[in-house]
Amino acid sequence: MVPGLSYDIPLKQNCYPSAYFAEEEKGWHGYVEWEKYPEKKKEAADVLAKYSFAQEPEFQLGPLPNTNPVLEGVRWKQYHAALGPTLKDVPQESWETVLEEKAEDMIHILDFPYNGEPPRDRLVATTITRNEDHFVRNHGGIPRINEEDYTLDIDGLVNQPKRLTLDDLKNEDLFPRMSTVSTIQCSGTRRIEQINEYPGDGDELINAPWGEGAIGTARWTGVSLKKVIKYCGGLKEGAKHLEFTGVDTYFKKGHVYNYVVSVPWRKVKFNEVMLAWDMNGEPLPKIHGFPLRVVVFGYIGARSVKWLRRITAISEASKAPVQKKEYLYYTPQVGKQNAAYSSGFSIQDMPVSSAIMTPTDKSVILHDGKIHMRGWAYSGGGHWPERVEVSGDGGSIWYETPYQELTQKYYHAWRLWSVDLPVDAEGWLELVVRCWDNSLNTQPTFVRSAWNWDLHVTSSCHRIKVYSVNKNKPATAKRLKELEEKGIDFYPITKPLNIDLEEDEIYEVEMQRRGGRDPEE
Repeated sequence: MVPGLSYDIPLKQNCYPSAYFAEEEKGWHGYVEWEKYPEKKKEAADVLAKYSFAQEPEFQLGPLPNTNPVLEGVRWKQYHAALGPTLKDVPQESWETVLEEKAEDMIHILDFPYNGEPPRDRLVATTITRNEDHFVRNHGGIPRINEEDYTLDIDGLVNQPKRLTLDDLKNEDLFPRMSTVSTIQCSGTRRIEQINEYPGDGDELINAPWGEGAIGTARWTGVSLKKVIKYCGGLKEGAKHLEFTGVDTYFKKGHVYNYVVSVPWRKVKFNEVMLAWDMNGEPLPKIHGFPLRVVVFGYIGARSVKWLRRITAISEASKAPVQKKEYLYYTPQVGKQNAAYSSGFSIQDMPVSSAIMTPTDKSVILHDGKIHMRGWAYSGGGHWPERVEVSGDGGSIWYETPYQELTQKYYHAWRLWSVDLPVDAEGWLELVVRCWDNSLNTQPTFVRSAWNWDLHVTSSCHRIKVYSVNKNKPATAKRLKELEEKGIDFYPITKPLNIDLEEDEIYEVEMQRRGGRDPEE
C-alpha cells in the first residue's frame, strides 16, 4: 500500500454514500470524464460534501518532515476513495508507476498526487535529462491507457472537428514529424526559498515545497499542433485559444474536474506547441503522459497537459479552475487577507532563472583558492541564457562563467554551467548565481523581490551559504595537517575540537606581539 494510505474517512452522516462513476472509455483505466457531464460533477460534489476529510498539513511554519516522501497528500487519497471503486485504487496504482518508472533515489516531494525531483548533482550531469530522472508534477492520479484504444478529439471552433488515433498522428503522409529539445519547468521550482523566508499559501499540492530540481530537459518527438489544426480545416472566426483536457481527475474546493488549461492561438501559430508521443527516443513513460501529451515550449509546465483527451478551440482563455484560479502571480501586498483571482495575472512565459546545484547549502568546502560550482540556467518564451555570473561575496563582485563551460544553446532549453570561483576568504560565504538572457533580462537580487502569496516563480538570484576552508592559508594548512596526523575528523565543523588550539609557549609569544590583552594606561 501507499505509505499511510487509509480509507477510514470520517463522515458527516452515519452511513457511507453509495458512489460509483464509470470509466469513460474501454482501455482507459482511471479515466472518468467530468467536463462533459455537469450533472455527474454535481453528484460527485454531493458525495464529497458528506465527508470530513483530512486537513492540509502545516509544512511552512516549521521544518519540513525528514521523510521521503516529504508530504503524503492524505486528503487527495481520501477524495479518490470517496468517489468509489473506479478511483479508489488510483493512489496505489500511481505509486506503483512511480516505483516502476522513476529512479530509486528520487526526492518524493508529495506522495499523491505524485510530485518528485531528482538528486541535485545528477540533474546537471547531462544536458538531456534521463527519463527516470525528469521531475514529475502531477495534479491527479496516473491513468493506464492502451495505445490501441487511444483517440484524440479536436472540436469546438474548428471548421472540421475530428477524432484521430495515435496512428493517424504518426502518419507522416498526414503530419510532418517534429523533434525539439525543450525544457519544462514547474513554476514552483525553488519554492522552498520563499517558504523558508516568507511563507505563503499552504496547499500541499498547489504550493508543494520544491527545491531546485523541478526542471528537466528532453528531446520531444511528435507533431506540431498547428499542423493538426490545419488538418481540421483551420479555426472558425473568433477562435483565439486552444483548450487541452487531460483525463486525470482533479479536485478543487469540494468540486471535481478533469485537468483543463489553455494556450493562446498565437503560441500555436509559431509552431511552439507539440503533441508528443516520444521522450528521448522512447515512448512516453506512463508517468509523463503516455500515450500522448502536450509540450508547450517556453511556458510554465502546467500548460503541457499529460494524457491528452481533447483539444477544443475557444474564443477566450479557459475558465477551468487550473487556468482561471491557479498559477496566478500576485503583488507582494496581496495575501490571505485580500487575494482575488482577478488581481493576479496568469503565468505563461517562464522568466530567466538559474540555480547552483553543487555545492549545496551549508556545505563545508576545503579548497586551494577556488570553489568549483555547477548548475543550470534557463529563460522561457523563446529566450536563451547568454551569460551566467557567480559571486562569492553575496553579490558585490561577479565573475562570468567561461563560455567554454556553458552547454549548447537552444531556443527552448536550458544551458548547464560550471566555474572555478576564485575564493581567498575563509568562514561562511554566500555564493550567488545570476543569468542574463539574449534580451538582457536578468534576475531579481533577493527572494523578497520575487515573493508572492502563491509562492510561484522563485526567479531571484539563487543563494547558498558555504563554509570556506582555504588550504593555501598557512594557519589552516597547519591545523589540517595536525588533525590528519592525530586521526581527528574535521567534519562536522560544529563538533568541538578536543585538543588545545595553541601551545602555551606560542600563546605567550603571540600575546607579546599583540601587545597583551589590556592597554597599559
